[in-house]
Amino acid sequence: MNFINQKLTDFKVNAYQQGETHPVTLQDVLGKWSVFFFYPADFSFVCPTELGDLQDHYAEFKQANAEVYSVSEDTEFVHKAWAEATDTIGKVQYPMLADPAGKLARFFGVLDEEAGQAFRGVFIVDPEGQVKSYTINDMGIGRDAGEILRTLQAAQFVEKHGDKVCPAHWHPGDDTITPSLDLVGKI
Repeated sequence: MNFINQKLTDFKVNAYQQGETHPVTLQDVLGKWSVFFFYPADFSFVCPTELGDLQDHYAEFKQANAEVYSVSEDTEFVHKAWAEATDTIGKVQYPMLADPAGKLARFFGVLDEEAGQAFRGVFIVDPEGQVKSYTINDMGIGRDAGEILRTLQAAQFVEKHGDKVCPAHWHPGDDTITPSLDLVGKI
């Protein structure tokens, strides 16, 4: 299934965030950019490196008017225990969504039903709730928060400047391309 421009479904899940739990709904994510970052499981091996990397870039995501939501099939109580047991996760400031029923993972097509875990999916969602970018990796392939941030910034640029596109390795401030027949075969 292609998720580009798919609208988020209505949902309500619990989140663990900095020592507290609270619900997160579709209404909470609308109005700003969102990054849904699925990972297989708490208390695992690759996952804390990724969540730590996201935390290291969290201020840049916030500056880009985006919220990061890490998501696993663990409960908010397991997220809390992981944060209390692990220095890396204890530093995480963004909401850690609990999806034990698999509602979000099924919607985004990342649930490995047999394992009861989510594949490593990243979904960048615009303020209207439409998916603008996504990648899905197998369980053992970690992601880079800097590349996720760059992709978010490119999606924001393209939304704002619909007549321009972002080439490979584009970063804010770099040259963009205005599509034109004059460029065909010249790039």
